[in-house]
Amino acid sequence: QVQLVESGGGLVQAGGSLRLSCAASGSIAGINIMGWYRQVPGKQRELVASITSSGGTNYADSVKGRFTISRDDAKNTVTLQMNSLKPEDTAVYYCHGLQLVRDWSNYWGQGTQVTVSS
Repeated sequence: QVQLVESGGGLVQAGGSLRLSCAASGSIAGINIMGWYRQVPGKQRELVASITSSGGTNYADSVKGRFTISRDDAKNTVTLQMNSLKPEDTAVYYCHGLQLVRDWSNYWGQGTQVTVSS
């Protein structure tokens, strides 16, 4: 079982940048997909960005060109660099891991708040 802990959230003005980090308690090398999701009250959690174990990335249309996801399997960390932030990026951001051993296992962090002021 892998524990995920996010950090780096906070309050930033529109146009600014934040860097979210996700630290895993164990190795993420065997985790097939690492990703970041976000959720605002009253809405479903949505995928922001994901990265496979081979480095393939996927981004929500709303963040393409502004956000960059990366993973460092040696340090067991996943990072989300967020630039040109907009008020609509305000949400709780969650780190997620998806691993296939015999069955799919989902790992979630506790979330970190990102607030973008206009």
